[in-house]
Amino acid sequence: MSKNLRSWIGITLGVAAVVCAVAVSAPAGEMDAAAKALAKLDEDWSKAAATRDAEKVAAFYAEDVVVYPPGMPAAVGKAAATTIWKVVFFDPSASISWKSTHAEVSKSGELGFTSGTYELSYKGDDGKVVSEKGKSLCIWKKQADGSWKAIHDMWNTNAK
Repeated sequence: MSKNLRSWIGITLGVAAVVCAVAVSAPAGEMDAAAKALAKLDEDWSKAAATRDAEKVAAFYAEDVVVYPPGMPAAVGKAAATTIWKVVFFDPSASISWKSTHAEVSKSGELGFTSGTYELSYKGDDGKVVSEKGKSLCIWKKQADGSWKAIHDMWNTNAK
């Protein structure tokens, strides 16, 4: 088995374990206070993305974050994640927003997740606006200072 395949399997199993440990997510209306706070943080993050400032968006990431953008290799570390956002914002017509539809925080209060939908628009190679809709999953970890930072961030398109 190749090192890349082992890494991919390890990451996949790790994310699955976190999701299972956190438990099945509750719809937004049924979230407890900790989950609502995490969903609010995710909403603030989407608002930061509306500013098209890659540094502002990357401020929500932990230093050792792993970002899984669609159609690209995983980006490891905050600097690499910032570069991903600079690529997204390279096109001046590009805009992205997302909405958490589920959130949950582990009983220990150390890990949580948000999941939901996103919308991205940009100009395609032919100059026409492309509108993309998809889904997202983010694993969050409470930091020593009590703040939450994203440690795994994944999104992919619904397009076939």
